[in-house]
Amino acid sequence: MNFEVILTCAVTGAGATTDKSPHVPVTPKEIAESVIAAAAAGASIAHVHVRDPETGAGSRDINLFKETVDRIRQNKTDIVINLTAGMGGDWIPDEENLSMPGAGTDMIGPEERLAHVELCRPEICSLDCGTLNFGLNDNLIYISTLPMLKKMAKSTQEWGVKPELEVFDLGHIRLANELIRNGLINEPPMFQICLGIPWGADQSADTMKVMKDHLPKNAHWSGFGISRMQIPMAAAAVSLGGNVRVGLEDNIYLSRGVLATNEQLVKRIYDIIDLMGGRVLSPSEARKKLGLKKQ
Repeated sequence: MNFEVILTCAVTGAGATTDKSPHVPVTPKEIAESVIAAAAAGASIAHVHVRDPETGAGSRDINLFKETVDRIRQNKTDIVINLTAGMGGDWIPDEENLSMPGAGTDMIGPEERLAHVELCRPEICSLDCGTLNFGLNDNLIYISTLPMLKKMAKSTQEWGVKPELEVFDLGHIRLANELIRNGLINEPPMFQICLGIPWGADQSADTMKVMKDHLPKNAHWSGFGISRMQIPMAAAAVSLGGNVRVGLEDNIYLSRGVLATNEQLVKRIYDIIDLMGGRVLSPSEARKKLGLKKQ
């Protein structure tokens, strides 16, 4: 078991959840306020996406990221900032010509995927380590190839930003380990085991253990599940020696039929960790444990 837990709150994501819950933050002001509330509830790290203020859809507008990060920093809330770098890998083939991109495709190169990270210089950014069928019943493919990831890893290394290696299946861990072998990821590496995402690895304690066992021995790791399995998978991660992630990106309910806020989800797992005999690390303690450079 991990008795000193780093707790990440993924505050908004990019999914179509804004019409399902009024608590999902949309504007930079709302996202920053939600990060601040999560920090007050005990979160060590905030994982941040941004959304189009007009439509609520996920966005990669660097100005929205800049405004959100500035608002968090200006508040002087001591929380580790982790920006997504996962936007810009969506490919939907045209149904009439499968070799061409169809409506909804948003495919860009590694430099543009990291433009907001270069601008904002967070302490952490995510790197999605592989390609994946994404979405229950549509043609969406998330594409992240090894050459793309090598370029992204090299850039973050030069900027002093620590990559959180997001892995959705065992093959993604093999790819991430290749980046480490190539000297593109500073030791010790940091992994996020992502479970329950269609069509990645299923969410169960057995799956989490198998994936954890394939990580480098010195890796820091966290794990999460989605929807109703968010809290059970967080508890499983702690019991298996890992850290946890909760938040409205992955689950909008506190209990059956009861919509949650980010701070409520943080408080729920914070209390569970306490009942298990562990404790949640402060942001400064998390920085020390992960070897982060405060920007």
